[in-house]
Amino acid sequence: MAQRVATADGGNKKTSRVRVAVRLRPYMGKLDEKNEGLCVKGLDSQNLEIINWRNATETVKYHFDVFHGEQTTQQEVFLSSVKPVLPHILNGQNASVFAYGPTGAGKTHTMLGSSEQPGVIPRAVREVFKLVKAKDEGEGWEYSIGMSYLEIYNEKVLDLLSPGSQDLPIREDKDKNILIPGLTHTTISSFSDFDKHFIPASLNRTTASTKLNQRSSRSHAILLIKVVRTQRALSHRQQTGKLYLVDLAGSEDNRRTGNQGIRLKESGAINLSLFTLSKVVDSLNSATAVRVPYRDSKLTRLLQDSLGGSAHSVMITNIAPEYKYYFDTFTALNFAAKSKLIVNKPFTRETVAVPVLPVKRARDDREAGGSDSEPHKKKQKEKGREMTDSSHPAHLNSLSEPSVMDRLIALEKLMMSCQDKDRSSMLKDVAQSRKEIQELKEKQREFENKALLLSRLAGEKLSTKQEPDFKNNTAPLQRKQSNASKPKKQQAVVQPLQVSQLQPLQQLAVVKKQSVCVKKKKLSGHVELPDGKENIMESSWESQLDTSVLEQSRKKILQLLNSSSLKELKSLQQIGDKKAKLILGWREIHGDFTQLEDLGKVESMTEKRFSSFMKANILSAMGK
Repeated sequence: MAQRVATADGGNKKTSRVRVAVRLRPYMGKLDEKNEGLCVKGLDSQNLEIINWRNATETVKYHFDVFHGEQTTQQEVFLSSVKPVLPHILNGQNASVFAYGPTGAGKTHTMLGSSEQPGVIPRAVREVFKLVKAKDEGEGWEYSIGMSYLEIYNEKVLDLLSPGSQDLPIREDKDKNILIPGLTHTTISSFSDFDKHFIPASLNRTTASTKLNQRSSRSHAILLIKVVRTQRALSHRQQTGKLYLVDLAGSEDNRRTGNQGIRLKESGAINLSLFTLSKVVDSLNSATAVRVPYRDSKLTRLLQDSLGGSAHSVMITNIAPEYKYYFDTFTALNFAAKSKLIVNKPFTRETVAVPVLPVKRARDDREAGGSDSEPHKKKQKEKGREMTDSSHPAHLNSLSEPSVMDRLIALEKLMMSCQDKDRSSMLKDVAQSRKEIQELKEKQREFENKALLLSRLAGEKLSTKQEPDFKNNTAPLQRKQSNASKPKKQQAVVQPLQVSQLQPLQQLAVVKKQSVCVKKKKLSGHVELPDGKENIMESSWESQLDTSVLEQSRKKILQLLNSSSLKELKSLQQIGDKKAKLILGWREIHGDFTQLEDLGKVESMTEKRFSSFMKANILSAMGK
């Protein structure tokens, strides 16, 4: 049994504000066509200004904890913003670092970096191992470090350390800690061990190319580093600290990124989760908010501890200096300014092993003994025999336990405090109860003797077989079987329709409509055609067409599927806006359709819908 305890230094009362750092990436590409230049610039190590979009002659100034200019290195970003919060996780507290900003602003470069310029994640993990190694072994603590890595793609939680896993659920325990059952947790012993697991897992993350970014992140990635330290002493105190390193996907304007199909669906899920994140920040800063919408998105559900929770949080806001990113940069700076006002309440997560008293455990076993099975009762008997066979010194040791001795002393005091009159009345009550028990036992014996006598008499009566006074020798009545054969119901015989003469191909559609009319005329005499035969006749429509005309129509439809735009695809029969976008998305991923049957691989295109689509479009093409 473990229980959570508060720290001795009153850590539960301390608060920690979310630290916000802004990083401006270098100018990339040529000057704008309008020669407008930069839209934002830094003033000093904490202040920056951006052009006011309402009046270009004015600027709007912002103040943050740290401002990193264009020439800031990865090492400087880590030392000033991230390193100060890392020692907290070795003391059983949580810390969180996440990068926020528009697409193409350099979030992934800040968090991951490259082999020459490693980012926040590799530097933070290396620093954690250094801190653990620097701890003195004489302190009496043992440390273990583990990692988990996941991504949120289209509102699905996927395990990057186990690529074949499905959507994982998000749960909350009784202490309101966020958990993900089924997420892979790997123990690591060194930085090289971490690198061995992290690099292949990073390749599993979903990325794609857009007009604004050649390698755009299509999901939010979260790396969890868990540090558990256990005391070697008898109390076995255990403290658990977690470090969340989050690389958020950037908000996107689909008019500029040119997203279509699957990319459009991905950007919709990204923008929705980031919009929910902004609502959470607004609710935390609002004094009148009744509810904080953490559960409206899986991203905010996982960041619940980082924003308004119990973690030491750092947000690195990445912005771009180009004027085409102006509104994205302006929105990101406003979000960072609101996030700076959020206050968290960190505390130390500590558990201790509580010793269980043997007397209390035995009492619990007796209370639960009524519903136990026979093997469990046998085990209890064997334990009882072992206790009786134990030596006298062991018995004295059990009596010397503080809980047993306290109970014996309290009982002795109670007996000594009783007066003589109370003792005599107590003895009289005991004697009277014993007398009543003896009378009840005698009555029970009398009832048992009477029951035994009655059972013997009943057995003797059954042994003497007596014939009944009246015998019924008549045979039982039997129902006569009627030999008259029942008249058979007249069954309708339906003959298939036959066309005496072959019709030309240009009148084939008209012939089919005429055949249906003829069928109705023939069946008007109170005879109905089964549904199965109608389906068979409808499914054989291809056999009535000329093979050359049918093949030509199929080639025409295949050409339209491979070369048509969204508007041209919607001109096909039974193809709406949604199906046209799904066809374009499938074509973007898998290439052109090699045969018409590949259309069945598109999402929501079942075999029945495919057959109906082919029939409608081929007949429509022939009608034209």
